[in-house]
Amino acid sequence: MADNKKMVEAITSMDVDFAQWYTDVVKKAELCDYASVKGCMVIKPAGYAIWENIQKELDRRFKAVGVQNVYMPLFIPEGLLQKEKDHVEGFAPEVAWVTHGGLEPLQERMCVRPTSETLFCDFYAKDIHSYRDLPKVYNQWCSVVRWEKTTRPFLRSREFLWQEGHTAHATAEEAEARTIQMLNVYADFCEEVLAIPVVKGQKTDKEKFAGAEATYTIESLMHDGKALQSGTSHNFGDGFAKAFGIQFTDKDNTLKFVHQTSWGMTTRMIGALIMVHGDDNGLVLPPRIAPVQVMIVPVQQQKEGVLDKAFELQDRLIQAGLAVKTDDTDKSPGWKFADCEMRGIPVRVEIGPKDMEKNQAVLVRRDTHEKLPVSLDELEERVSELLERIQKDMLERARAHREAHTYTATGWEELKDIVNTKPGFVKAMWCGCQECEDQIKEETGATSRCMPFEQEVLSDTCVCCGKPAAKMVYWGRAY
Repeated sequence: MADNKKMVEAITSMDVDFAQWYTDVVKKAELCDYASVKGCMVIKPAGYAIWENIQKELDRRFKAVGVQNVYMPLFIPEGLLQKEKDHVEGFAPEVAWVTHGGLEPLQERMCVRPTSETLFCDFYAKDIHSYRDLPKVYNQWCSVVRWEKTTRPFLRSREFLWQEGHTAHATAEEAEARTIQMLNVYADFCEEVLAIPVVKGQKTDKEKFAGAEATYTIESLMHDGKALQSGTSHNFGDGFAKAFGIQFTDKDNTLKFVHQTSWGMTTRMIGALIMVHGDDNGLVLPPRIAPVQVMIVPVQQQKEGVLDKAFELQDRLIQAGLAVKTDDTDKSPGWKFADCEMRGIPVRVEIGPKDMEKNQAVLVRRDTHEKLPVSLDELEERVSELLERIQKDMLERARAHREAHTYTATGWEELKDIVNTKPGFVKAMWCGCQECEDQIKEETGATSRCMPFEQEVLSDTCVCCGKPAAKMVYWGRAY
């Protein structure tokens, strides 16, 4: 057990230094590493396997609602980017520019895509002619580059992986319906697969996407009480269409502009998984997203029949549709247990000579460390049931944590006191004026996270200025 203790102590306690704890988990669970390119990261196999599962599950859900995948170029000519004024102003500080092709200077510099609205718009202007061409419901999986000043693995890096959906519709109503539909896809994915509860709502005008008419968001709460924007869906109206000339001939034979949407989710969700579910022993992965759901650890594997039995159990569990591995390395059982915990594998199956005599194995839950002896005759059924129970319990614990760290403020001093002393979400009324939103951020560091769809009337007046309230808002400090 000495090896086990030494390995666990290698992670800083989250209660001592949450930021260092996060970095320790990322590094020691071998999710990613720092790259020679400042602000960028190398996503290692363990981290990329989680992203592959995110891709697979999201892509399945996208296709179920009629989304098709495409791919757009990496480079955007400057003239194309300049076509939508608000959009380019919003991204200008983060754009990386290409000025040379080989040894020759380019006649027009090109940016490395920070997002692909302009590319899709340019394409749609050429591809859409008639109402029969609509809707276009496209998505691409790619990387984007934004020259961030402050970076942190997965949460904020200069290049990151994501998907970006871009759709075009004949009417404003269809565009709005698609915008909300995709937000609900994200919300269901977070809760059902990542076991992360979310608050759904609309961003304020100050916080909405550059060039959008409305931005909708799902917001989640991390273990340290900070918020994380976990997915966004934007209704562009016909603003981009007018800038790029995307018109179609409608059924009444008149020319009309399309209405567009955009929506995205990124590798920052790996960071969310770490910060919502992790503990001082490392990662804790929900079974539905875990690349390895079950690790079989043979105890006293040098003894006759133990390894054979371990691989027999592995084959049985794989046949049952589970993602299973056996740790047959020559390291001690204590080291293997600690390594399994560090990597967040939901269930550990321990099998040794004494277990074989009893025709049993011992199941160990990663989330609670509970040990459960089970008959080998019932192994597939019991492991499958346990994985479902872990998935459900992890969501319930995360929801309970969020509810315990969601507060209500009806006055200015109360709001400031809560933000400064009680990390979490703060629900408070707002008059709708950006001046109050700015003042709250300036004096507390909290930003408006969203105006939730499920509105409550906490008081009649704005928490900041005392004027009549327009909306209830979730406020919080955020990543």
